[in-house]
Amino acid sequence: MQIDTAAAIDLSKEKKQNESSFSDQMKAYIKHPGSGVLALLTLLGAVLTFALLFFLIGYILVKGVPYLSTDLFSLTYNSENLSLLPSLINTFILTVVSLVIAAPLGIFAAIYLVEYAKKGSKLVKIIRITTETLQGIPSIIFGLFGLLFFSTALHWGYSLLAGAMTLVIMILPLIIRTTEEALLGVPDAYREASFGLGAGKLRTVFKVVLPSAIPGILSGVVLATGRIVGETAALIYTAGSVAKVPSSLMGSGRTLAVHMYVLASEGLYMKQAYATAVILVLIVIAINALSSRLAKQLMKGK
Repeated sequence: MQIDTAAAIDLSKEKKQNESSFSDQMKAYIKHPGSGVLALLTLLGAVLTFALLFFLIGYILVKGVPYLSTDLFSLTYNSENLSLLPSLINTFILTVVSLVIAAPLGIFAAIYLVEYAKKGSKLVKIIRITTETLQGIPSIIFGLFGLLFFSTALHWGYSLLAGAMTLVIMILPLIIRTTEEALLGVPDAYREASFGLGAGKLRTVFKVVLPSAIPGILSGVVLATGRIVGETAALIYTAGSVAKVPSSLMGSGRTLAVHMYVLASEGLYMKQAYATAVILVLIVIAINALSSRLAKQLMKGK
C-alpha cells in the first residue's frame, strides 16, 4: 500500500510539473510571438511530413497489394507473367557489389579526413567541396559517364559490373559525408581518455571512435542502399534493361526500379507496376528496420 501511495504521489507531481511547464511555455510564446510562430511552423512541418509519408505508402499499398500474385515471382520473365523475381535478384546483386566496394572506401576515407588529416588543411577542404558537389549531380550524368567510360571505353558493354561501378561513384560521396559527420559527433573526451590510458591512435579509432559512430555510419549505408534500390536513369545507360538474371557480372540485367519504370512507361501493365512498387517499399522499410536493430545490437555489445 505504501508503494502504491508513493507511486501515485510521484505521478501527481509529474502531472503538475508537466502542466506548469506547458503553461509557462504558452506564456513565453505569448510574450515572444515569434517563438510561438516558429514552434507552430515546426509542428505543422512535422505533421505534414508524416501525413505525406503515410499517404504515399498507403496509396501504393492500396493500388498494388491486390495485384500481387505468384506469377510475379516466377524464376523466368515472359510477357504473360511479367515476373519481377529476376529484377529482384539483380537488385540484390548490384546492391551487394556496390556496397562491398563503396562502403570500405567511404568509411576509411572519412576516418582519414577526421582522424589523420591536418585540421584546416586545404586538401580536406577540397575533398569536402568535391563530395558535396558530387552529391548534387543528377544521376543521369553519372549514367552518361558510366556509359562512356565503363561500357564504351573499357568495353564492358551493358553489364551489372558497369552499373555497379557507376553506383559506387554515386554513393561514395554520400557514405564519406555521413561517416565523417558521425565521427565528428564523437566527443573528443573519448579520444583523450583513450590516449590517457595508453592506447595508440589506431586502437583508439577502431576500439573507441568507430563503435560510438556506428549508428551514423549505418545511416549513411542505409541511405546509399536506398539510392541503389531506387536508381533507374544511371542503370538504364549502364546495366541495361534485360529481364533476366545474367550468368555473370558482365551480363546485362534490369533492377526492380528499372523493371517498374519499363512496365509503367509501356502503359499496359500498370497493375504489375504498382505491385512492383509495393515490393520496393517493403524492401526499403525492411532495410531501415534491420539497420536500426543492428545499430542497437552493436551499441549494446560495444
